[in-house]
Amino acid sequence: MERIYGFTHYSFFTEMSELASKNNSFDLSLGLPDFDIDSRLKTFLMEAADHQCHQYEPLAGNPLLIKNIIAFNTARVNSIQLKENEITIIPCATFALHTALKSILNQGDEVIIIQPSYYTYGPSVVLNGGVPVYYDLEHDFTINWEKFQLCISEKTKAIIVNSPQNPTGTIWKQSDWNQLYELIKHQEIYLISEEIYDTYCYDGVEHYSSFLHPELKKRTFCIFSFGKMFHTSGWKVSYLLASEDLTAKFRCHQQYISYSANAPAQYALAKYLEVFDSSENRRIMQGKRDIFNEMIAFTPLEATKKAEGSVFQVVNFRNVSKTMTDVEFSKWLTVEKKTACLPLSAFYNSQQNSDYVRFSFAKKDEVIIQALEHLQKYL
Repeated sequence: MERIYGFTHYSFFTEMSELASKNNSFDLSLGLPDFDIDSRLKTFLMEAADHQCHQYEPLAGNPLLIKNIIAFNTARVNSIQLKENEITIIPCATFALHTALKSILNQGDEVIIIQPSYYTYGPSVVLNGGVPVYYDLEHDFTINWEKFQLCISEKTKAIIVNSPQNPTGTIWKQSDWNQLYELIKHQEIYLISEEIYDTYCYDGVEHYSSFLHPELKKRTFCIFSFGKMFHTSGWKVSYLLASEDLTAKFRCHQQYISYSANAPAQYALAKYLEVFDSSENRRIMQGKRDIFNEMIAFTPLEATKKAEGSVFQVVNFRNVSKTMTDVEFSKWLTVEKKTACLPLSAFYNSQQNSDYVRFSFAKKDEVIIQALEHLQKYL
């Protein structure tokens, strides 16, 4: 696995997808959907061209989009009450993470990263002069709060949380946010909460945002993604929630980096939010998760914990091989068994091996079925 300055390079992620294509394998490696977006989104995007949405939007974002974000979050079961000055439209979640860190870090500040985690977290901390401190989840992907507390020092400036989490599919509950707050309330520690899979919480569980915690809200940069919600990652529009004070700090840096995000897409997304049904969105994706888990049960692979959210399922492969590393197994499964996945060690800074691989079920139903039928027959 290629590593640059101690971090996994993204080329490994794309390498697995390219390996799948080269070997004509079913590609369940990346979280990129292989199905089309809602036709109404296309209509609204074409409509944007006629509305002359071709120049810079305000730094905060398209006013209609901000208005509809407020309405969308107010209408949720766990309603988030927002002010206009707590919302900023941004190009993407990675931009938000990097710029939020830039807003708060001084040289040598420590940032706690919960592993397994997305590959951009560590490099973003280092690029902003910070020092990553890694906490590894337990074997069942839960947090041992006593161990977690040992990661906190007088140098700790921020903690990065991802819920629903990529790659494990675990969800932070209200009790988790309460527990975190108790550990950091006496210290100036900020929270960067990436909640980009917020509309994908399953089995009747409703997303509970860090922004609902009355005290954490004051020190939180909360990141959401229209790309994940609507399968439009190429449109490059996401949004950030933060207190008015933190929003001002964030925008101070944003104005010198991107200024604003894709203008026509902001208009289209604003209009689409007026008709979007998040429950239908969730129902469809939960159906894909269930197809995957029902079928993988008839293979030697073991999904020990069904994903609570996100579009990923982590699977233990040790019933198939006791000796291969997870990287070797992923490549073997892709080439020899025609089904692509990612090794869980790709989501760690230090681990070179694990017992797990990650599959994406953000795919057409027929692709999931064909891939799993193939594994049932040949694995």
